Amino acid sequence: MTPRFGVWALIGGTWASLHHPEDPPDASWRRNRAQILEAEELGYDTTLVAQHTISPWGDEYDNLEAWTASAALAEATSRIEIITAIKPYLAHPVVLAKQALQIEEISGGRFAINLVNAWYKPELEKAGIGFAEHDERYAYGREWITIVKSLISGERTSFQGRWFTVDDYVLRPEDRHRERPLIYLGGESEPARALAADVADLWFINGQPRERVAELIADVARRDRGGRPPLRFGLSAFVIARETEAEAQEALAYAWEIAAKDQPAVSEMLKHIDTKAVMFQTHAKFPAIGTNGGTAAGLVGSYDQVAERIAAFHADGVETFMLQFQPFEAEMRRFAHEVIPRVRALTASTSAAA
Repeated sequence: MTPRFGVWALIGGTWASLHHPEDPPDASWRRNRAQILEAEELGYDTTLVAQHTISPWGDEYDNLEAWTASAALAEATSRIEIITAIKPYLAHPVVLAKQALQIEEISGGRFAINLVNAWYKPELEKAGIGFAEHDERYAYGREWITIVKSLISGERTSFQGRWFTVDDYVLRPEDRHRERPLIYLGGESEPARALAADVADLWFINGQPRERVAELIADVARRDRGGRPPLRFGLSAFVIARETEAEAQEALAYAWEIAAKDQPAVSEMLKHIDTKAVMFQTHAKFPAIGTNGGTAAGLVGSYDQVAERIAAFHADGVETFMLQFQPFEAEMRRFAHEVIPRVRALTASTSAAA
């Protein structure tokens, strides 16, 4: 298993402070296209296009639409994997499966769905959809992904459930490049872990200390997969890498300084979240720069230190590292030039020794 590196697409214009002087929020299609094309050129393996119809920072902020942007990225790129998030309440499974197969076709077999449970209430409530209780949303999502997975696999599908009825439905053309687009899943609650073991190809874990990540991997890896290939694992993290540890810590201190300016917006956002979402419980235990765990993964330090920590996570079972930076493009380049080669050398030597 070779480490894979990805970048979060800048669908909200930033994954850290709204007040960084060198990185003002810019969620434009033009910026996102340039960002992912450059990531591909730099050697990144994958990108995650998150989904928000309303920016959690507030509805005065721009936010890129995930699925139309992903179709355009599929055409613009040639090698990088495109993973697009979906909240099941926002799309009927038959329609979403058809869209997924179309982007798979456009990309030439480089597309994946990232199934996520919504946590920002206004996104659903203001649309009149309603915001169900946490475990109820996962039960809904289980029915939803069961239908989607069957359809994107080219199967003639009939389903009778609590929320959906599908009668003898089949989508053509089926996937011309492989069995089906991949399914990634995020979330760390018990319903999320069970669903990941049952249906996902890769499970995303939020950034947090290595020992906690290892425990999560061990818990889900030992669950029955019904004969399917082993589940793969991904980790979200915010990286601050510099020539020396002292320089990295100085950059982290500055990140916290400017993050303090975001506090009014953060406080307002937190009024509208699902407090049962494990991501926010983890944030409370391990305050961090960035979203989805961010710097709690510990990828702050010298180039060598960050590479060694990534190699350690990889040894524990993490295959895909989905990364955030600020200022994004400049730090994305730094990581590609300084850290990725070091990780490749470390993991190659470990494999050779084994």
